Amino acid sequence: MNVGIIVAAGKSERVGAQVDKAFLSLGTKPVLAYSLDAFEKCKDIDSVILVVRKDRVDGARAMAQMFGASKVVRVIAGGGKRQVSVAKGLECVSEDTSVVTVHDGARPCVTPELISDTVKCAKRYGSGVAGVKLTDTVKHVDRGVTVKKTIDRDKLWAVQTPQSFKLDLLEKAFNAVKKKGVTVTDEAQAVEMISKEVRLVPSVLSNIKITTADDLVLAAALLKL
Repeated sequence: MNVGIIVAAGKSERVGAQVDKAFLSLGTKPVLAYSLDAFEKCKDIDSVILVVRKDRVDGARAMAQMFGASKVVRVIAGGGKRQVSVAKGLECVSEDTSVVTVHDGARPCVTPELISDTVKCAKRYGSGVAGVKLTDTVKHVDRGVTVKKTIDRDKLWAVQTPQSFKLDLLEKAFNAVKKKGVTVTDEAQAVEMISKEVRLVPSVLSNIKITTADDLVLAAALLKL
Protein backbone atom coordinates (compact mmCIF):
# COMPACT_ATOMS: atom_id res chain seq x y z
CA MET A 1 0.00 0.00 0.00
CA ASN A 2 1.16 3.52 -0.83
CA VAL A 3 -0.09 6.39 1.30
CA GLY A 4 -0.12 10.10 0.62
CA ILE A 5 0.23 12.65 3.41
CA ILE A 6 -0.94 16.09 2.29
CA VAL A 7 0.11 18.79 4.73
CA ALA A 8 -1.88 22.03 4.85
CA ALA A 9 -1.53 23.13 8.46
CA GLY A 10 0.70 26.18 8.06
CA LYS A 11 0.01 29.90 7.92
CA SER A 12 1.41 32.28 5.33
CA GLU A 13 3.59 35.15 6.49
CA ARG A 14 3.90 36.47 2.92
CA VAL A 15 0.24 36.41 1.97
CA GLY A 16 -0.83 37.33 5.52
CA ALA A 17 -0.10 36.05 9.01
CA GLN A 18 -3.59 34.65 9.47
CA VAL A 19 -4.06 33.43 5.91
CA ASP A 20 -4.43 29.69 5.30
CA LYS A 21 -3.01 29.33 1.78
CA ALA A 22 -4.47 25.91 1.13
CA PHE A 23 -8.01 27.23 1.62
CA LEU A 24 -7.71 30.30 -0.61
CA SER A 25 -9.95 30.31 -3.68
CA LEU A 26 -8.33 29.31 -6.97
CA GLY A 27 -10.86 29.39 -9.76
CA THR A 28 -13.96 27.63 -8.46
CA LYS A 29 -12.17 25.52 -5.85
CA PRO A 30 -9.85 25.97 -2.86
CA VAL A 31 -6.12 25.59 -3.54
CA LEU A 32 -6.03 22.33 -1.57
CA ALA A 33 -8.74 20.72 -3.70
CA TYR A 34 -6.41 20.54 -6.71
CA SER A 35 -3.84 18.46 -4.81
CA LEU A 36 -6.59 16.20 -3.50
CA ASP A 37 -7.77 15.68 -7.09
CA ALA A 38 -4.25 14.80 -8.32
CA PHE A 39 -3.80 12.21 -5.56
CA GLU A 40 -7.29 10.86 -6.22
CA LYS A 41 -6.38 10.28 -9.89
CA CYS A 42 -2.92 8.82 -9.19
CA LYS A 43 -3.01 5.06 -9.66
CA ASP A 44 0.02 4.60 -7.41
CA ILE A 45 -1.63 6.11 -4.32
CA ASP A 46 -4.07 3.96 -2.34
CA SER A 47 -5.10 6.29 0.47
CA VAL A 48 -4.52 9.83 1.72
CA ILE A 49 -4.09 11.37 5.15
CA LEU A 50 -4.90 15.08 5.19
CA VAL A 51 -3.20 17.21 7.86
CA VAL A 52 -4.66 20.66 8.48
CA ARG A 53 -4.97 23.25 11.23
CA LYS A 54 -7.10 22.23 14.18
CA ASP A 55 -9.79 24.74 13.29
CA ARG A 56 -9.91 23.47 9.71
CA VAL A 57 -10.47 19.74 10.33
CA ASP A 58 -14.24 19.78 9.83
CA GLY A 59 -13.99 22.08 6.81
CA ALA A 60 -11.27 19.94 5.21
CA ARG A 61 -13.33 16.79 5.73
CA ALA A 62 -16.30 18.46 4.07
CA MET A 63 -14.06 19.64 1.21
CA ALA A 64 -12.80 16.11 0.57
CA GLN A 65 -16.37 14.84 0.37
CA MET A 66 -17.56 17.74 -1.78
CA PHE A 67 -14.83 17.27 -4.40
CA GLY A 68 -14.93 13.46 -4.49
CA ALA A 69 -11.61 12.78 -2.73
CA SER A 70 -12.60 9.25 -1.73
CA LYS A 71 -9.00 8.21 -0.97
CA VAL A 72 -8.90 10.54 2.05
CA VAL A 73 -9.22 8.15 4.98
CA ARG A 74 -8.18 10.50 7.78
CA VAL A 75 -8.30 14.26 8.36
CA ILE A 76 -6.22 15.25 11.38
CA ALA A 77 -4.89 18.35 13.11
CA GLY A 78 -1.25 19.21 12.48
CA GLY A 79 1.28 21.26 14.41
CA GLY A 80 3.04 24.59 14.29
CA LYS A 81 5.95 23.18 12.30
CA ARG A 82 5.83 21.20 9.07
CA GLN A 83 7.81 18.32 10.59
CA VAL A 84 5.30 18.05 13.43
CA SER A 85 2.42 17.83 10.95
CA VAL A 86 4.21 15.14 8.91
CA ALA A 87 5.04 13.21 12.08
CA LYS A 88 1.37 13.26 13.09
CA GLY A 89 0.49 11.97 9.65
CA LEU A 90 3.03 9.15 9.96
CA GLU A 91 1.40 8.06 13.22
CA CYS A 92 -1.77 7.32 11.24
CA VAL A 93 -0.08 5.21 8.56
CA SER A 94 -0.80 1.47 8.70
CA GLU A 95 1.99 -1.08 9.09
CA ASP A 96 1.34 -2.60 5.67
CA THR A 97 2.33 0.67 3.99
CA SER A 98 5.21 0.42 1.55
CA VAL A 99 5.76 4.02 0.38
CA VAL A 100 4.71 7.33 1.93
CA THR A 101 4.36 10.39 -0.31
CA VAL A 102 4.37 13.79 1.40
CA HIS A 103 2.95 16.75 -0.49
CA ASP A 104 2.43 20.40 0.33
CA GLY A 105 -1.24 21.32 -0.07
CA ALA A 106 -0.16 24.74 -1.34
CA ARG A 107 1.19 23.19 -4.57
CA PRO A 108 -2.00 22.92 -6.66
CA CYS A 109 -0.33 22.25 -10.03
CA VAL A 110 1.01 18.81 -9.09
CA THR A 111 0.07 16.06 -11.54
CA PRO A 112 -0.80 12.39 -10.98
CA GLU A 113 2.13 11.49 -13.25
CA LEU A 114 4.67 13.33 -11.09
CA ILE A 115 3.30 11.68 -7.97
CA SER A 116 3.67 8.28 -9.65
CA ASP A 117 7.23 9.04 -10.74
CA THR A 118 8.29 9.79 -7.15
CA VAL A 119 6.55 6.67 -5.82
CA LYS A 120 8.24 4.43 -8.40
CA CYS A 121 11.63 5.98 -7.62
CA ALA A 122 11.09 5.41 -3.89
CA LYS A 123 10.16 1.78 -4.46
CA ARG A 124 13.41 1.25 -6.33
CA TYR A 125 15.85 3.45 -4.42
CA GLY A 126 14.15 4.22 -1.12
CA SER A 127 13.44 7.86 -1.99
CA GLY A 128 12.03 9.96 -4.80
CA VAL A 129 11.97 13.74 -4.38
CA ALA A 130 10.58 16.14 -6.99
CA GLY A 131 13.01 18.86 -8.01
CA VAL A 132 14.14 21.09 -10.85
CA LYS A 133 17.68 21.96 -11.92
CA LEU A 134 18.40 25.66 -11.47
CA THR A 135 18.86 27.61 -14.68
CA ASP A 136 19.27 31.14 -13.29
CA THR A 137 22.65 32.44 -12.15
CA VAL A 138 22.77 32.27 -8.35
CA LYS A 139 24.53 34.84 -6.16
CA HIS A 140 25.59 34.44 -2.52
CA VAL A 141 24.80 37.46 -0.33
CA ASP A 142 25.87 37.64 3.31
CA ARG A 143 23.62 40.59 4.12
CA GLY A 144 21.83 43.43 2.38
CA VAL A 145 22.08 43.37 -1.40
CA THR A 146 25.82 43.13 -1.91
CA VAL A 147 26.99 40.05 -3.79
CA LYS A 148 29.79 38.07 -2.15
CA LYS A 149 30.23 35.41 -4.82
CA THR A 150 28.58 33.48 -7.63
CA ILE A 151 27.48 29.91 -6.93
CA ASP A 152 28.02 27.13 -9.45
CA ARG A 153 24.45 26.45 -10.59
CA ASP A 154 25.37 23.20 -12.36
CA LYS A 155 25.23 21.42 -9.01
CA LEU A 156 22.08 23.12 -7.67
CA TRP A 157 18.49 21.88 -7.69
CA ALA A 158 15.36 23.49 -6.29
CA VAL A 159 13.43 20.83 -4.38
CA GLN A 160 9.62 20.63 -4.42
CA THR A 161 6.98 18.16 -3.32
CA PRO A 162 5.79 15.44 -3.72
CA GLN A 163 8.52 13.64 -1.79
CA SER A 164 8.20 9.85 -1.56
CA PHE A 165 10.06 7.46 0.74
CA LYS A 166 9.87 3.89 1.91
CA LEU A 167 8.02 3.95 5.21
CA ASP A 168 10.80 2.48 7.35
CA LEU A 169 13.32 4.99 6.00
CA LEU A 170 11.09 8.00 6.67
CA GLU A 171 10.16 6.79 10.15
CA LYS A 172 13.83 6.25 11.00
CA ALA A 173 14.64 9.73 9.73
CA PHE A 174 11.93 11.39 11.80
CA ASN A 175 13.01 9.49 14.90
CA ALA A 176 16.52 10.88 14.35
CA VAL A 177 15.14 14.41 13.95
CA LYS A 178 13.18 14.09 17.18
CA LYS A 179 16.13 12.63 19.08
CA LYS A 180 18.49 15.40 17.95
CA GLY A 181 15.90 18.12 18.46
CA VAL A 182 16.61 19.76 15.11
CA THR A 183 14.33 21.59 12.68
CA VAL A 184 14.18 20.43 9.07
CA THR A 185 12.57 22.25 6.17
CA ASP A 186 11.45 19.13 4.33
CA GLU A 187 11.42 15.34 4.53
CA ALA A 188 14.46 15.01 2.27
CA GLN A 189 16.57 16.93 4.79
CA ALA A 190 15.46 14.55 7.53
CA VAL A 191 16.41 11.53 5.42
CA GLU A 192 19.77 13.12 4.57
CA MET A 193 20.63 12.86 8.27
CA ILE A 194 20.56 9.07 8.18
CA SER A 195 21.15 8.22 4.52
CA LYS A 196 23.93 9.09 2.10
CA GLU A 197 21.57 8.99 -0.84
CA VAL A 198 18.37 10.90 -1.57
CA ARG A 199 17.20 10.47 -5.15
CA LEU A 200 15.77 13.39 -7.11
CA VAL A 201 12.99 13.05 -9.67
CA PRO A 202 13.02 15.68 -12.45
CA SER A 203 9.97 17.92 -12.13
CA VAL A 204 8.81 21.11 -13.88
CA LEU A 205 8.81 24.77 -12.91
CA SER A 206 5.02 24.85 -13.22
CA ASN A 207 4.74 22.80 -10.00
CA ILE A 208 4.69 26.06 -8.06
CA LYS A 209 3.99 26.68 -4.39
CA ILE A 210 1.53 29.39 -3.41
CA THR A 211 3.53 31.84 -1.28
CA THR A 212 2.31 35.24 -2.50
CA ALA A 213 -0.89 36.67 -3.98
CA ASP A 214 0.82 36.79 -7.39
CA ASP A 215 1.29 33.02 -7.25
CA LEU A 216 -2.50 32.57 -7.25
CA VAL A 217 -2.67 34.45 -10.55
CA LEU A 218 0.14 32.35 -12.00
CA ALA A 219 -1.40 29.09 -10.78
CA ALA A 220 -4.73 30.03 -12.35
CA ALA A 221 -2.98 30.61 -15.67
CA LEU A 222 -1.05 27.34 -15.43
CA LEU A 223 -4.23 25.42 -14.63
CA LYS A 224 -6.06 27.30 -17.41
CA LEU A 225 -8.81 28.43 -15.06
